[in-house]
Amino acid sequence: MAIQRTLSIIKPDATRRNLTGAINQKLEKAGLRIIAQKRIKLSKEQAGIFYLVHKERPFYDELCSFMASEPIVVQVLEGEDAIMLNRKVMGATNPVEAGEGTIRKEFALSIGENSIHGSDGETTADFEIGYFFSGLEMAG
Repeated sequence: MAIQRTLSIIKPDATRRNLTGAINQKLEKAGLRIIAQKRIKLSKEQAGIFYLVHKERPFYDELCSFMASEPIVVQVLEGEDAIMLNRKVMGATNPVEAGEGTIRKEFALSIGENSIHGSDGETTADFEIGYFFSGLEMAG
C-alpha cells in the first residue's frame, strides 16, 4: 500500500463541544499522522466553494451555513492507504449506521452534525488539501 495524504475537517458541532483532542487521538491511534492542522472560521461563501460539488443537492445551503457557523479544524493526515483508513475511522455518515468505536458513532449528533469530514478519493483529497494548505504548511 502507498503512503497517501487526505484532508480531515473536525466540524463545528465537534469543535463547539471541545472534541478536537479526542478525535485526533482516534485518528492517531488508527495509524494516521497529522502533518498539518489549523483552526479556522469559514465564511458561508468559502464553505460554498469547498462544497461546490454538492451545489445541486437539497442540503447544500444548510451544509454551507453549518460549516460557517463556528470554527472548524482542518488537517492533513498521512499514512498507508490514508483515505480509506480515515473513512473507516470516521464511520458511516449516518451515526446510527456507524460502527462501534468510530468517530461518528461516538461523537456525531445527527447525519448533518456528524463531527468530521474526510476526502472520498485521491482527486478529491488533492483539491481539498490545496484549498486549505500550502506545501509549506505540511511537515511530514
